[in-house]
Amino acid sequence: MGENINLTVLGREVAFRAGADMERVRNAARLLEERFAELKLRGGQSREVLLMYLALGLADDVLQSQDKMGGVLRRVTAMLSQIENTH
Repeated sequence: MGENINLTVLGREVAFRAGADMERVRNAARLLEERFAELKLRGGQSREVLLMYLALGLADDVLQSQDKMGGVLRRVTAMLSQIENTH
């Protein structure tokens, strides 16, 4: 097994296991950096509060994506049922 790969995210050094998909990790880190910078522009909040808002925003994105995927799955399932019933 190889050595860990280090990456700085939001000013902190983070170690990732060898074999991690570093392109995905870098893309995720870039998203965090961008969103954190947007929140920071609003000013007046501590780093911890900004990180909490960041986590809540990302969690909300996940929940919205899950809802959308559920809707897509229901529509696809309904279409497949219609196709099966016509044959």
